Amino acid sequence: MADGLSGTVANAALNNIVGTNANDVQLHTGAPGANGTSNVSSVTTRKAVTWNSASAGSVSASNQPAWTSWAGTNGEIDTDISFWSASTSGTFGFSAQLSSSVTMNTGDSLTLTSVSVSIPVAS
Repeated sequence: MADGLSGTVANAALNNIVGTNANDVQLHTGAPGANGTSNVSSVTTRKAVTWNSASAGSVSASNQPAWTSWAGTNGEIDTDISFWSASTSGTFGFSAQLSSSVTMNTGDSLTLTSVSVSIPVAS
């Protein structure tokens, strides 16, 4: 048996985290840092994120946030995302590295097709 949180506690924590400080997502060209404000993309618009209920220590987005018709820096390489409590200002919740970096050029679109957060649970 592995050590860890109970599934019930992990699910409650995840639901609280994404329900409070992960309503909007922002792109970054590098690690967002401890405050979520480093390496912000040239396109600063945050996109809304909605979440399923956590289960078995994991929670996933129920929508696919998208940036369409790129009008930021041509050739920008986005590597990370940050999650916030609001579309502007707000509280920084957490950040994550994209599974692969994306080079954006004028007119391109980027859709986050899968977003999930997990906490290890005892088994």
